[in-house]
Amino acid sequence: MRKKSKSALARSLGISRGSLYYVRTREAADWQLKQTIEEVLGEHPSYGSRRVAQTLVVNRKRIARVMRKYGILPYRRRRTKWLKPKKITVVHPNLLRVTTPQYPHHIWAADFTEVAWRGGKMYVATVIDLYTREIVGIAVSLRKGAPLTLQALYGALLNNPRPLIFHSDNGREYDARIFTKTLGELDVLISRSHPGSPWENGYQESFYGKFKVDLGDPDRFDTLGHFVAEIYRTIWQYNHTRIHSALKMPPRQFALLYTLATLS
Repeated sequence: MRKKSKSALARSLGISRGSLYYVRTREAADWQLKQTIEEVLGEHPSYGSRRVAQTLVVNRKRIARVMRKYGILPYRRRRTKWLKPKKITVVHPNLLRVTTPQYPHHIWAADFTEVAWRGGKMYVATVIDLYTREIVGIAVSLRKGAPLTLQALYGALLNNPRPLIFHSDNGREYDARIFTKTLGELDVLISRSHPGSPWENGYQESFYGKFKVDLGDPDRFDTLGHFVAEIYRTIWQYNHTRIHSALKMPPRQFALLYTLATLS
């Protein structure tokens, strides 16, 4: 079979050939600024974009744009039931402080969220590729815990190469022995957000905010099966048809562009 030219491949995707050489020129600068913002928030967790901009002597609009881009939110104290802090037996550094995503499957980040449905809760765990912003792994369950997050990880590994770095918070779902053992056997480096620093995993927080808006009112579904199907459909739509503000195109299309641009 004759190999298609880059122009033909571009036309098949409905894009211009020039798009094959699309490069996020601001990405490295934005990522470096993100790291600096996180350092400021580490010292002053309640700072918003205005005070971060004053501290760094950087234009506030740029600070606000980067914070939105990476889902960085200042810490807000909430009235919640007090829980004894979980003791962290093994401290893993936040490798994203010193590493910038360079290619697909370089760094994955993971988290889970809960969605209310007819008086109960449904838990959704996802794994996101930080370079393409594509959701590569997903799991849905009526219960949270290591089986949920592990299923999302296995789902990601089923159709993708293993990442170099896997980032998450320090929740027991990711600190479980079976979870860390799996990553160790795969020779994947573990990266963790610092305790009390939710902005360090803002990529997932940002995704879940948009996901819940696109999902709509869960109570409109009469059956659990229909509800779960809509969760998967909404995430498929995010990957394939929803334009990502940072990429200017859907994540899946950006991943395809990268593949085409690297063809010899």
